[in-house]
Amino acid sequence: MANLFAQIPDSLQQEVFNDLVCARHVRIERILSHGQSSPETGWYDQDEHEWVLVLSGFGVLEFEDGREVRLEAGDYLNIPAHCKHKVQQTSPDEVTVWLAVFYRD
Repeated sequence: MANLFAQIPDSLQQEVFNDLVCARHVRIERILSHGQSSPETGWYDQDEHEWVLVLSGFGVLEFEDGREVRLEAGDYLNIPAHCKHKVQQTSPDEVTVWLAVFYRD
């Protein structure tokens, strides 16, 4: 047994990525952010689809087409494979806990 909220530090110098499940067609990952964002240049351009849920804190995703989506605790979003995106902002006041499910057709 494990807990998604276990071993969360009060502050983070960089994001923390933990694989929770890895299988042939699916990977489930916990991501911890605390004020971090993606680099100014470059986009995530993944071969897998990504379903992402914010469990605490908030995150703002920016998409290549100019859209911005703010996800608060409980909000989730499905990002199709090769939909270029990046993290524009995460909560500076608390650790943002993300649950990301990467999957293939």
